[in-house]
Amino acid sequence: MQIHLDEEGSAINLSPQAGYPVNIGMACPKGWQALDPLDAPDRATTPLLRDESGNLQAIDWPQALTTFTTRLKKIQQQFGRESAAFLSTGQIPFEEMAFLGCLWKFGMGFLHGDANTRQCMATAVTAYKQAFGFDAPPATYADFEESDVILLVGSNLCIAHPILWQRVMRNQRKPQIIVIDPRATETAQAATQHLAIRPKSDLTLFYALAHCIIRDGRICQKTLAQCVGYDEFAAFVKAYTPAMAAERSGLDVATIEQLAQLVSDPNKRVSWWWTMGINQSYEGVRAAQAMINLCLITGQIGKPGTGPNSITGQCNAMGSRLFSNTTSLVGGHDFANPQHREKVARLLKIPLDRIPEQASLAYDEILDAAAQGKIKALWIVATNPFHSWVNVEKLRKLRENLDFLVVQDMYHSTESARVADLVLPASGWGEKDGCFINSERRIGTISQVRRAPGMALSDFRIFRLIAESWGCANWFSRWTDPESAFELLKNLTIGRPCDITGMENYDHIRQRGGIQWPYPTGTGDCAKERRLFEDLQFYHPDGKARLLFDPPSVMPEEADADYPLLLLTGRGSSSQWHTLSRSAKSDVLRKLCPAETYVEIHPADAHALNIGEQDTVTVQSRRGSMQAKVYLAPTMARGQVFLPMHDAQVNQLTHPSFDPHSRQPNYKACAVRLKKSSSH
Repeated sequence: MQIHLDEEGSAINLSPQAGYPVNIGMACPKGWQALDPLDAPDRATTPLLRDESGNLQAIDWPQALTTFTTRLKKIQQQFGRESAAFLSTGQIPFEEMAFLGCLWKFGMGFLHGDANTRQCMATAVTAYKQAFGFDAPPATYADFEESDVILLVGSNLCIAHPILWQRVMRNQRKPQIIVIDPRATETAQAATQHLAIRPKSDLTLFYALAHCIIRDGRICQKTLAQCVGYDEFAAFVKAYTPAMAAERSGLDVATIEQLAQLVSDPNKRVSWWWTMGINQSYEGVRAAQAMINLCLITGQIGKPGTGPNSITGQCNAMGSRLFSNTTSLVGGHDFANPQHREKVARLLKIPLDRIPEQASLAYDEILDAAAQGKIKALWIVATNPFHSWVNVEKLRKLRENLDFLVVQDMYHSTESARVADLVLPASGWGEKDGCFINSERRIGTISQVRRAPGMALSDFRIFRLIAESWGCANWFSRWTDPESAFELLKNLTIGRPCDITGMENYDHIRQRGGIQWPYPTGTGDCAKERRLFEDLQFYHPDGKARLLFDPPSVMPEEADADYPLLLLTGRGSSSQWHTLSRSAKSDVLRKLCPAETYVEIHPADAHALNIGEQDTVTVQSRRGSMQAKVYLAPTMARGQVFLPMHDAQVNQLTHPSFDPHSRQPNYKACAVRLKKSSSH
């Protein structure tokens, strides 16, 4: 985005940048209104501390830092390095993410911390790591314009990623656009073909496609020569016949056979794209890897318009994946690798014994440990789990077990900030500098164009103050500002698949319109669009990809006589973001989305329940209930209902089940019932 300044140098307006390779002069509603949330009346402008009567009172920064340090040191001394954890974000620059992770683990000496990218991208991360040897999305957004066949799986691109949908619309190859989704979403209605599968039947469908392709010999020997596990995979999918998949998915055999022919056509460029419909699942990793397998066995990888491609849910989820120092050691390294630990210690000038040999607990494991009383303190940074976490009522109950809860955020009004012991006021986009990485691996910069209000500080500055207060500032003396931190992090990536040592500085990145990794020293002025695996060399030590698979699992909670409907959740409006903590601050964006929470239900199901359009109903699961207005939607399949994720009550309903490989929550399918509210 181009930022327009007034005579005093303050930002007053935005417009999309015509030549930028991601959006090519386009912007979604949230982009146009990105400045409005900075002026919201509920901005956190001073530190807040809960007093003995239970009220949050304004304090100054010295008192806030003393409170933070004293209380956390006391907990650490009494209960050890595993007694506290941070929960962070995919929405701050990766320099700040890295500073937080390094400060917490290397400087302050704690072990556990995870990011809310666990809720959106952990499945894709794990799928890529296991299959390719590194978290390496292979595509570039230009592939939307280069494909002959575009498969969108569990992805309502029109609503969730409208700029990427516009990239699809720019495709001059007249692509076939196939949407695989239980709902007839806006994207499904605009597509060439909608395959309305039953919820969580995608894995069986993908195995059946592989069955047909292998049965018919429509495989790519060149790519398979660079894969491990083909014989085992071929034997495994023999059982997954089109008839089996038809019974499980609700599709017919002919449709499955035709799809298998299409996605294995050697004369077509086929790309697979998925988002939260796959990732937020109890078996999402294997579903993602089933798509990866289909690309590998058909040779649809490393070429324009091809590939198994995840689309991130947050602006800097890829930055978090590489630099947050949570599940992987900062810079795309491994905590368990002695050479990696030595390298990080040497380049950051941190004593080697300060680098943990083990990764953190995952997000859900951190919260379980808090519920058990093992974790006594949480530091929540730029995220809002008291709204967004699955089965959120459990999180609200464990709050009572915490001795100390710190929330660092732009707003004092979020569900998480309202229950904090200490609130630290932070600046937002437009009020600080740094870098983000998007899902095509493109690094871009943000710039400070206005001052944060009151005593709010950038997260980077807050971390510097905490390092000084804790007494470990000497280890972070070179972390003077975001760009100096960028230099340190850049050097850490040398020799890794995400090597960015050729990026000279922020100006270099801006001049290039963002740069995709890898970009090692000596890369020079290469093309703006770059794909991975053109040489079919993958990141495992033997250079080969892995074909990975498991039998489909039983859905953790199916509909039954007591709860006869299956709840699906997702984005309800292109004008709103996850928990509304930013986007709801804009008057314009509020007018572009429904004023009340609604539940979509098929008219026949509504008739059977004696409920009508705009009736108020109670939606109830085994974990909680909420009210919503009825929206009669023929786009829903019978037996299913849909709620937008933006309402804070929705996650009272969702089921606390997790993918065993990625630990990502399963937000997308649980059993509910509807009842007309007594007032109607």
